[in-house]
Amino acid sequence: MRQGTALLNSSTFRAIVSGRQRGLLAIGIRTLLRLVAIPYRLVVNVRNHAFDHGWRKVHRVEVPVISVGNLTLGGTGKTPTVAWLSDWLIAKKIKPVIVSRGYKGDGNEKNDEAVELAEKLPDVPHVQNPDRVQAVRTAIAHYGAQTIVLDDGFQHRRLDRDLDLVLIDATEPFGFGHLFPRGTLREPLASLRRADAVALTRADCIAGEHRKFLQSRIQSIAPHTTWIEIAHRAACLTERGGKTIAISSLDDAGVVAFCGIGNPDNFFQTLSQKNWTVREWKEYPDHHHYTQRDANWLLSRAQACTAAAVLCTHKDLVKIRPLWQSEIPLYAVMLQTEILCGEAELTT
Repeated sequence: MRQGTALLNSSTFRAIVSGRQRGLLAIGIRTLLRLVAIPYRLVVNVRNHAFDHGWRKVHRVEVPVISVGNLTLGGTGKTPTVAWLSDWLIAKKIKPVIVSRGYKGDGNEKNDEAVELAEKLPDVPHVQNPDRVQAVRTAIAHYGAQTIVLDDGFQHRRLDRDLDLVLIDATEPFGFGHLFPRGTLREPLASLRRADAVALTRADCIAGEHRKFLQSRIQSIAPHTTWIEIAHRAACLTERGGKTIAISSLDDAGVVAFCGIGNPDNFFQTLSQKNWTVREWKEYPDHHHYTQRDANWLLSRAQACTAAAVLCTHKDLVKIRPLWQSEIPLYAVMLQTEILCGEAELTT
């Protein structure tokens, strides 16, 4: 059973802008969103034009900068890709520091993505600051950064970069053909010409013919970009105390699952590929601040359907685990990044 928390949650929004939801109300909403997208497009185009023509300053720093970004709203696998790149740099004896805006952080504590990355990469500093130029200077001066990994940096054009990597979700590649809010594009597809490399994430979720079609479409827009294909596979389960167990431990079990991420359908599809039965599913808004009431509700549903466990993403686990008061185990489904093609081109 799938349940949301609001009239226009992420899945409902996507159903409307994709055209899957029909009827007069959906048509009316799409028309309104198309009108709202006009000023958004104007602002994006003017801003990009200013950077393209040198009217706005671009800051260059003394160490290499690798930007990991995307063209659409919602989850495209930035966090596991940032973790993979950081691990690769460490293996090459290059000290990385992650820099991000710190969206929905409170100024004193790191936001959920930063906490998630800190658990995956405990030895990699992470500087969060809406002024990412200043954040990079801090990373170099205070942490001795030898390379900056800029998380969600494609639209942050004030900072020059040595590698611009753009992630495209294979299951939702082009933002339904429209700029936000009529679709989920953050800027026009033509902006891919700024990218050095384009990575098709969740590439294992579509057929090979569809991958080739997407590669052809993207390289017709940006012919000089390097093409990469990435899979983010469910590798193991991590409980709230940090212990890791095998995915197969829950084979044939009934579970309750929830998430509060940009594209919840991605997580639901990950769950559906495993040998368990999702008896109840709950969506929360992206960056949701979990309360004891949320934890109690999830527990009550798990008890009602005799679930063997409650599953979520790592991003959700780091926020809700202090509230979990039950013997029913709470696990994060941990993803492992695998480069299917293009690794040599990316790392040379």
